[in-house]
Amino acid sequence: MAQAKDGDTVRIHYTGRLDDGEVFDSSAGREPLQFTLGAGQVIPGFEQGALGMNPGEAKTINIPADKAYGPHRKEMVMKVDRKEFPEDSELKIGMQLRMPQEDGRAIPAKVTDISESNVTLDANHSLAGKDLTFDIELVEIV
Repeated sequence: MAQAKDGDTVRIHYTGRLDDGEVFDSSAGREPLQFTLGAGQVIPGFEQGALGMNPGEAKTINIPADKAYGPHRKEMVMKVDRKEFPEDSELKIGMQLRMPQEDGRAIPAKVTDISESNVTLDANHSLAGKDLTFDIELVEIV
């Protein structure tokens, strides 16, 4: 039986959990996730966990933050003067915004605090700094 190796396109069912057991994502009820091993299409630890698996094989992989979405970086958290937002903005904690960059791109940021003078935005990925656990099953090598 063929084992999954770099360059193979694979289809994997998965359930991702945080250390407290909370499920943050799952392919249950959907098509399996399809990606090419070695192409950098998924986080490094997920890709490494799939290497060497046989179709039909299932396992649990633990991925430290540095092999997932990286550390939570303080420099990605910023306070923005409230005057930078339109007066009629209905800002709420947890709201996702898109911050325009000088190069024309926009990066997502989450509102984490609001005061009369400032709005605190966090541009880290929501899973940055977190260790992840995935139950994965290699459905097929395409």
